[in-house]
Amino acid sequence: MFYGLLTRKSLGVLLSVFIIFLILPLFLPRFYIYLLALILITGLLATSLNMVLGYGGMYQFHHAVFYGAGAYTFALMLTKTKLPVWNAFLAAPVIAGLLGLLIGIICIRLSKLYFGMLQISLGSLVWAIVFRWYSFTGGDDGIHGCSVPEIASVNESYYFTVFVTAICLILMYLIINSPFGRIFQAIRDNPERSEAVGVNVRLHQLIGLVIAAFFAGIAGSLFVVVEGCVFPDLMFWTLSLEILIMCLLGGWFTFLGPMLGAAIIVSLRTFVGIYTEYWTLILGIVLMLLILFLPEGVLGYFQKTFKLKAE
Repeated sequence: MFYGLLTRKSLGVLLSVFIIFLILPLFLPRFYIYLLALILITGLLATSLNMVLGYGGMYQFHHAVFYGAGAYTFALMLTKTKLPVWNAFLAAPVIAGLLGLLIGIICIRLSKLYFGMLQISLGSLVWAIVFRWYSFTGGDDGIHGCSVPEIASVNESYYFTVFVTAICLILMYLIINSPFGRIFQAIRDNPERSEAVGVNVRLHQLIGLVIAAFFAGIAGSLFVVVEGCVFPDLMFWTLSLEILIMCLLGGWFTFLGPMLGAAIIVSLRTFVGIYTEYWTLILGIVLMLLILFLPEGVLGYFQKTFKLKAE
């Protein structure tokens, strides 16, 4: 089964990339190791969004709420309970998945733009609760001092992030290329025909939402591992817009496109932000050029080009 879904070529590429990420800390300063960890976390979040956006054709406009749910679950269990760290790490994606199930049940009856708008409303409601509940979530101050003794140093948190991200990417790749994933993509292309041949469209979409929320929750817990804190901005709709842009920038019909988009945007924000606070203006220009000349995204363009050359 695994050999059929992950070909020898795919395994070779993934293994090569994995080895490169493992040896990079031997040559890079601490700041760049931290930046790479942040790119991996953000890329994992964007890839989880792309499962329902690019492969499911669903207008997931407030995916960051699941990211924040995972981060807050992890942080709250670290600071308010004496349970082992790994219990918190397991609970984070489960709570995010349950939130995805709840929001999905409410929104799944709607389609396309109406689905996305209702999800923004419900996600904003969750954000408002977190933002105002000072006695439990810390309100707008967030939660600080979420240290994980087992993963204390920058290098340890980086390696942990690499391993977890690699496992999650492989799992998502297997899901997308499984029979469920094929049906999910068929629903994206033609939901009416899929329903006509006996596919339960809403059930498959709901399962897809829960899976995407689950992996977003893992990304949220990794954020706390690396940063040691959590704050309400992780649930705000602007972050959802940012990760949506990552998918479009990298290529939302490709598996690794969101990872590339995350690398581009996080790097732009970091390095261009050193020289000017108007880095979003540069991002806007990049996006405008992308829409005009590369509508399929950066990775999508290269895949299309090399495929044409091969043919």
